[in-house]
Amino acid sequence: MGVFVLPSSAFGVLLPHFPVVSLGTPRGQFHLVLGGSSNRKRKNLLTGNWQCRPRIVVASNRDNSKDNVTDDEDGSLLGSYEMLEMKEDELVEARKALSEVKARQAALEKERDQLLEDFASSEAKQKEYVASVLHDKELAVSELESTKSLFHQKLQESVKEKFALESKLVLARQDAVELAVQVEKLAEVAFRQATSHILEDAKLRVSAAETLAAESAFQIDEQIRKSTEGTIFSIIVESKDAINKALDVAENAIDEATQAVAVFTDAVNPIDVIASAQSENIKLQGAVSDLEAQLLVSKSELDRLKLELQQAQVQANAAELRSSNAEKALLEFQELSRKKALEQEEEIRSLLEKIKKEAVERKKVLSKAFKAELESIKAAVDASKEITCSRENAYMRRCEALQRSLRTSESALKMWRQRAEMAQSLLLKERSEKEDDEDVIYIANDGRIDLLTDDDSQKWKLLSYGPRKEIPQWMARRIRSIRPKFPPRKTDISKALNSNFKSLELPKLDEVWSIAQEKLREGDMLTEHVIEKEVIEKKRKALERALQRKTVKWKRIPEETKIEPGTGTGREIVFQGFNWESWRRQWYQELAFKAADLSHSGITAVWLPPPTQSVAPQGYMPSDLYNLNSSYGSVEDLKSCIEEMHSQELLALGDIVLNHRCAHKQSPNGVWNIFGGKLAWGPEAIVCDDPNFQGRGNPSSGDIFHAAPNVDHSQHFVRKDVKEWLYWLRNDIGYDGWRLDFVRGFSGTFVKEYIEASNPAFAIGEYWDSMAYEHDAHRQRIVNWINATGGTSSAFDVTTKGILHSALHDQYWRLIDPQGKPTGVMGWWPSRACTFLENHDTGSTQGHWPFPRDKLTQGYAYILTHPGTPVIFYDHFYEFGIRDVLTELIEARRRAGIHCRSSVKIYHANTEGYVAQVSNMLVIKLGHFDWNPSKENQLDGSWQKFIDKGADYQIWLRQ
Repeated sequence: MGVFVLPSSAFGVLLPHFPVVSLGTPRGQFHLVLGGSSNRKRKNLLTGNWQCRPRIVVASNRDNSKDNVTDDEDGSLLGSYEMLEMKEDELVEARKALSEVKARQAALEKERDQLLEDFASSEAKQKEYVASVLHDKELAVSELESTKSLFHQKLQESVKEKFALESKLVLARQDAVELAVQVEKLAEVAFRQATSHILEDAKLRVSAAETLAAESAFQIDEQIRKSTEGTIFSIIVESKDAINKALDVAENAIDEATQAVAVFTDAVNPIDVIASAQSENIKLQGAVSDLEAQLLVSKSELDRLKLELQQAQVQANAAELRSSNAEKALLEFQELSRKKALEQEEEIRSLLEKIKKEAVERKKVLSKAFKAELESIKAAVDASKEITCSRENAYMRRCEALQRSLRTSESALKMWRQRAEMAQSLLLKERSEKEDDEDVIYIANDGRIDLLTDDDSQKWKLLSYGPRKEIPQWMARRIRSIRPKFPPRKTDISKALNSNFKSLELPKLDEVWSIAQEKLREGDMLTEHVIEKEVIEKKRKALERALQRKTVKWKRIPEETKIEPGTGTGREIVFQGFNWESWRRQWYQELAFKAADLSHSGITAVWLPPPTQSVAPQGYMPSDLYNLNSSYGSVEDLKSCIEEMHSQELLALGDIVLNHRCAHKQSPNGVWNIFGGKLAWGPEAIVCDDPNFQGRGNPSSGDIFHAAPNVDHSQHFVRKDVKEWLYWLRNDIGYDGWRLDFVRGFSGTFVKEYIEASNPAFAIGEYWDSMAYEHDAHRQRIVNWINATGGTSSAFDVTTKGILHSALHDQYWRLIDPQGKPTGVMGWWPSRACTFLENHDTGSTQGHWPFPRDKLTQGYAYILTHPGTPVIFYDHFYEFGIRDVLTELIEARRRAGIHCRSSVKIYHANTEGYVAQVSNMLVIKLGHFDWNPSKENQLDGSWQKFIDKGADYQIWLRQ
């Protein structure tokens, strides 16, 4: 409100000053009514010759085109003023009246300003209430519609689940019937096989007895012949010796005879010669008697041999008798086996009847369980209906309350309008004509009256009609944009002129209120509805998870629930969740976001990177084993990642490096062999045959890793510390199993001890000693290591990877061994074979032994449809663009029920292609040759093609 003062210097006294006020209504134009004469109390102050005829302009800010403008007749002031002589008492009276009028005017102005401000605030509140009511109404309607749609969706889903469960029940019934038929067939086949095996066994026993008898007779004859020949040969030799001796004696006799003749001739005594001859004759008689004795011995030997021959004949007769008895026993056994077969047939029939009864009972139990689930679903639906009704009632009550508040605000607005009109009428009664030589402009702004003093009045208009107060917090939570802050109201014209109407100061970014940062206010209806919605959503998700778990439990067979460290459940599909460059990012956080995606794709276990603080950022040069703040993230990130894996029912496998460990300090000799951290080992924990680190332990039980000190696992304190560390990782951190690095560096017996102590759900060992796959020798070394662990750990099938490199280039004959089994560890010990195509060492940025890029899909088709535990590499799944292919192959494996022990029957393996039947439910063809199940005579059953990738691979599933 402004006041214009006439120049009082013209008449030497202070004259009363009265403002000229515009009369406006809050809804549009307003009219100003002014009297043509002055106030009665000022009548004597003016003469008839001095008149003031000011030009009055009245404007409204509601519509500038409809402003009412009133002008006087000539619009100019008189050129001269005449002063009137007054009496002193009249002047005093006039001054008193002026002071009274000023005081009254000031009071009225203050009251009017207060009323107008209250009126403006009430109108602004009314607008706010209307906007909030409309917004809340829209929110209520949208939430009601979303609730209805959600209810209908859940109802449809429950109906679909009902039909799905019914279909599953029908399929289960069919499976039971098929199982009974298969059991009958298997029983018949088993009976036939048992009978044939018994007959063959009896025949083999008879033939073995006959062969044994013949062999014994032949041996006896051979012994007689050899003994006879030896005796005769000895007799001949002895007779030759006797004849030679006789000849020697005769020659000696001749010599002696000649000597005797010489003696006779030379007069030698002949008696001596005769005595010597007699002695020689006696020697000859002794030799002859010896020969006769030897002949008698040989005769007795011949008699003994004849006796043995007779005994051999007797034994042969006994063997014939036993063979005849065996034949009789065979006939009796056949009769007995026939009787037993009949008894077994009766038992099988009774067992089938029992199985049928159990199937019927199981069907009843399943139907009861299904009915119970339906009842629970109906109860949940009814509860959701009740909740929806309660929410609708709450929304209706809220709308009614808002309508009541709206009506209250409207009545308050009406009252404030009446009070404003009354105030303006009172002001008009107290206003008099104002003399001035300048233009006066008034603008009505929703009940507020502001005065501007320039002809160019458009730029002086108010910039907003909003309230002068701060926006309350309860409203700030409901708006999406920030209302600009307006400058304060200008109550002084000089201030208004000096301000030059600067631009509005918008709020800074840190002053903007964020709905996400605002805390929910207790007692707020919107807050209660949000919380109620969250509770309902949690209950719905919990119900869905429970139904899913029960459905999966119904589908499971006893074999799936059995968990062993060497095989897991037998149906594991492992995902290597990193590559060689993953340490450059916060990998645990990134991998946690992918847990749900991996679980939905069919993955069951995730192989995480090495967790320990390491000299190399990749983690394979560990130092302090208990420090899990690595390049992949902090220990808190690791725990949250494992928790996310568990929430998605995934196993978390830790990459454990046990062969070597990097030291923290140097010894006095300058060798890095002093360990720090919680496990402060010394050189006695290092093998003595490590050439680089001067260990004082025992010799290594495997190969040497030359980049770091090799740990001596034969030391008792080392094994104790390692077992405690694995127990800590298993129970405190949350790991479910292990991937064991460089296991060829120490004996598998230590691995067995560690696995038995930590009891993992699954364990894989990396036994990679060569890229040259020498078939049996290569896989034999891997099998030997698995056998050293007692079968407690699986191993990567490096042999199969190497063979696939060449076999998929039109050399499919490499995929079968001489025994008709798959090559690699898969063919000898499939339950302990972890098949793979690539990992962080062979692929990624290292590329030591990359798999052929154009054969990746074929390779995965082979390992995902064959026994063993397949491993999928991170880069292939997320970066090579074959994720859909992999999920399709995983689905084929799941539908066929293939596990780590599934059987494989290979039909073709040549230069054109490869065909095999796996688990009696799946047939796969690799290669470009023309083949389908109808062309195979040995393949029974009806088959439906599930995947067709042309010349790469084709997969059929049994209907």
